[in-house]
Amino acid sequence: MSTKILVANRGEIAIRIIRAIQELKLEAIAIYETPDQESRHIRIANEAVWIGDGPRKDYLDIEKVIKAARRSGAEAIHPGYGFLAENPLLAKACEEAGIIFIGPNSDVIENLGNKVTARQIMADAGIPMVPGTKNLTPGDQGFKEAVEFAGKYGYPLMLKATAGGGGRGIRRIDNEKELKEQYPVARQEAKAAFNDDSVYLEKVVINPKHVEVQIIADNYGKTVHLGTRDCSIQRRNQKLVEIAPAFHLSPEKADKICQTAVKAAKAAGYTNAGTVEFLLDSDGKFYFMEINTRLQVEHTVTEMIAGIDIVRTQIKIALGKELLFEQKDIFLRGHAIEMRINAEDPKNNFMPEGGKTITVYQSPGGYGVRLDGFCYQGFTIPEEYDSLLVKLTVFGWSWNETVDRLKRCLNNFVISGPKTTIPFYLNLVQDPDFRKGDFDTSYLDTHKHLFDYEEYTTEVNKLARLIAEIHNKGKNEYAA
Repeated sequence: MSTKILVANRGEIAIRIIRAIQELKLEAIAIYETPDQESRHIRIANEAVWIGDGPRKDYLDIEKVIKAARRSGAEAIHPGYGFLAENPLLAKACEEAGIIFIGPNSDVIENLGNKVTARQIMADAGIPMVPGTKNLTPGDQGFKEAVEFAGKYGYPLMLKATAGGGGRGIRRIDNEKELKEQYPVARQEAKAAFNDDSVYLEKVVINPKHVEVQIIADNYGKTVHLGTRDCSIQRRNQKLVEIAPAFHLSPEKADKICQTAVKAAKAAGYTNAGTVEFLLDSDGKFYFMEINTRLQVEHTVTEMIAGIDIVRTQIKIALGKELLFEQKDIFLRGHAIEMRINAEDPKNNFMPEGGKTITVYQSPGGYGVRLDGFCYQGFTIPEEYDSLLVKLTVFGWSWNETVDRLKRCLNNFVISGPKTTIPFYLNLVQDPDFRKGDFDTSYLDTHKHLFDYEEYTTEVNKLARLIAEIHNKGKNEYAA
């Protein structure tokens, strides 16, 4: 059994993985770039390896990651999410170096990372999909193919980068004029972002719900699902709020979606933890969108309702262990909601607040409350990375209990210094449509009033800000 596992990531997800590694009585090796030298993830790891000045480029350097693993004696690598997590070249490099990659094999990652190949695999397995094209031919011929597809299926269409992911490389097209303008630009952006200019078209599902299924598969043929999640509340195709189970799905519909997800995973030859994502239209029809070949940010809500430690299970599968549970052993209970507390200004198009220092940090707690974060009082938020500070996840036995608990937690959560998404979320949890569970991917566009709030809306926030001001003033006077 491996004794050292390198975590090829940073921030809250690195801490989450490090904790699971240490609970298994193994050693966790962290890596970091210079801007992250004050980050908590390198403080709690058993060992930390500096891989370069960055920013970002060293976390994305496969050769440096493999070198760090060898240097530290790590026998396995966990990629987390983002960065190299869905890059088949990292998995391939691990295979060639004799290092265990905690995730699916490189061929599966490559096949599912190519959206057109993934669609073909699903089509062959009879998985329902939104109508779409294969890779469009480069140049004028590709534009002609796109126009022909539009003539058959109509607008709006979604122009997507074949190698895209995480909400990137996606453009909505509402008419032929936009198609002509956006087609060459999309290819250029795909090339810049993914080093692959391939694009394809899909018919748009109008204002769908974004429903996904957590699956886990071992290396011995056993594949199970851990229920559904609703990730419909998004900004710029990136999720803000995640809910488990998906709201307003009948037990029959939820079971059908989950069984389809298991079928899709088996068709792809999938092992380890992954997520099968679907779009659900207003008529209740669902369509395959993609399989994310990694741990998801929102895995916390599934863990809360399923009672399964997904990261611990990932590691044990990669180390050759068989799943100790079957589908009949999985019991889903209650409701869970996760909100991403980002250092962003929602009123300014969610502009990141990197470079600001957290002067006060007071977190909520109590029954059914989980926090996954990496920041602390006095921490200066790096400008170079993602704006996520902490994930707030709450559990309740009923939907109303869960929302009430979430509201209380947001009222008790104080982060002074940067602007955050907290006051925006406070508006959201009090919105009647959210309370009813009535939301889809158009929610933010149709609820502009959510952006009408005061920065400090509670007595707790006001008191915390005052204490911070007094504290800082006292320090400055003493220094003078």
